[in-house]
This record gives sequence, structure tokens and C-alpha cells, in this order.
Amino acid sequence: MARSVLVVVAVAFLVVFTGRSSAHQLSAGFYSESCPNVFGVVKSVVQNEVSKERRLGASLLRLFFHDCFVNGCDGSVLLDDTSSSKGEKTAGPNNGSLRGFEVVDNIKSAVEKKCPGVVSCADILAIASRDSVVILGGPNWDVKLGRRDAKTASFSAANSGVIPPPSSNLTDLIKRYRAQGLSPKDLVALSGAHTIGQARCVSFRDHIYKDNDIDSSFAKIRQGNCPRSSGSGDGNLAPLDLQTPTAFDNNYFKNLVNRKGLLHSDQVLFDGGSTDSLVKTYSNDASVFSCDFITAMIKMGDIKPLTGLSGEIRKNCRKIN
Repeated sequence: MARSVLVVVAVAFLVVFTGRSSAHQLSAGFYSESCPNVFGVVKSVVQNEVSKERRLGASLLRLFFHDCFVNGCDGSVLLDDTSSSKGEKTAGPNNGSLRGFEVVDNIKSAVEKKCPGVVSCADILAIASRDSVVILGGPNWDVKLGRRDAKTASFSAANSGVIPPPSSNLTDLIKRYRAQGLSPKDLVALSGAHTIGQARCVSFRDHIYKDNDIDSSFAKIRQGNCPRSSGSGDGNLAPLDLQTPTAFDNNYFKNLVNRKGLLHSDQVLFDGGSTDSLVKTYSNDASVFSCDFITAMIKMGDIKPLTGLSGEIRKNCRKIN
């Protein structure tokens, strides 16, 4: 009997010491005791950075998406290459297009000053993406926390096709999202994040020159900043949402209805397929979009998080401890 009591006490101590429940579930109040000011610290840095360059809001949101889709929401996308390992930053879907790493560094530094060794880089990404949406006029939600950071990153996994390319058709998109436990509704709602941010010419060139499911006048406007020949102007930028590229609203869906989606993978959401009705609904009702976007973001944040004693809490988001 005495031995059983000791075992129970030891397990209870481990749970309290690690700050994790035995179920390893994420929760909005995960840092309520260990770092109660984490939300204010993160928001302050994000607010400051986005006020200087509003596009960074979209960049931080995109970082979270690209992190979660490769081996789960574990902060692996933030790791720099080393002499012995090649990370995710230089993989095809990320190379030259992901940005905002310095903002994450600044957030981590500010959080470490308040609560050293407590808050993971993976959780910082989750909070910063929410704050970015709110700061740009989008909906607010309670971010579930408790993720730990990966000790490895995978160049091959990031290149394996789990991140949908801009050339994806609807069947491909639905398949890739379902592989992550996300529904077609989640796909459409999360795609609404393209109401903010910009895309590079290399990502939309084929759509504006070769596709038929695009408004001709819109295609002509975009062609003015994106030459037909490959390699010419590849990095030239265009807003994903022509009307309000730095405001989180439902104009993205209105654009799709009007055949003004910038990416091929945008317009296929409204092209006679199974997601047309959702796009139409979101284009007419911003509140429905906001509600479904929140649900989808929370679900995405639940993709294979490291919890308990897995991984680590990085001191520097760019490298393992």
C-alpha cells in the first residue's frame, strides 16, 4: 500500500512539475500560472511590427500554416539549417516566400525576459497568428496552448507535397487537407486567410496567362506586373485580395465569385465544384466566414502537437537547445 501511494505521489509531482496533464491536452489557460502575461507580451510585439509593415500579419499567419502542415504544429519551420541537417526553410514551398522569422525572434526574446524557458516557439506562432488576424480586423478566439518544440526539422517532409502548391486543383486540395484531419469546409475557411497578404509572380503566372476561369480584365492587370516568360519578374508581388489586402474581411470570397482569384488554387474553390456554395455563403456573410475560420484555425492548431515530455522549450527559435 505504501509503495502504491508513493507511485501516485510521484506521478502527481511529474504532472505538476511539467505543467502537463496526463491527457496531454492543449488548453487556453496552459500558461495561466507559469507565464500569465504571455498574451500581452506577444500581442505588444506583433502590434508594433504589423504597425510598421501590415503585410507581416499575413506572413505570421502563413508561418503557422506551413509549420502545422509539416509534421504538426511543432515550431520546426523556424529552425535554421545546420552543418549536419537541412531544415524546412529552403524547401520548395518555403524558400524565398516565408518571412517574419525576425518578428518571431523578437517575440521570443520579449517572452524569455518575462518567463525564461517556459513558452515554446510553437505556441508563440499560434498566438502571433491569432493576434495578426485580430490586429488586421479579423475575429478573435482563445488559442489553445501547451505545444513543445521539435528538436528536428525535415526538408524532405516539407518537400513531400503536404503543403498544397498554388497549382493544386480542388481534388488535390481536399485530399491534402483531409490528410491533416481537416474537412473541405476547413479548407475553404482557411483559404480565406488569403484576404490578406501578397503572392509572388511565380505562384500565379500560369493562372493569369493559361487558365480560362479568370476575369480577363483582372488577368490583364496582373500581367502588367508579371511577365509571361519564366524567370522574369518571378519575385514581383501582387495582393491576394485586390480591394483590401491588409484588412481581414470576406472580400477574398467576393473576388472568387467574380473570377478574380489570384492563384489557381484560389479560383478552383469557386469553379463549378463542391465548394462553390461555401464560397458563395462566405462572400455574402462575413460572420459565417469568421465563425468557420475560427473553428478551422483551432483544428489546424491541433495537428500532431508535441506535448508532455516530447520535444523541448527552445531558448532560441532558430536552433535546438
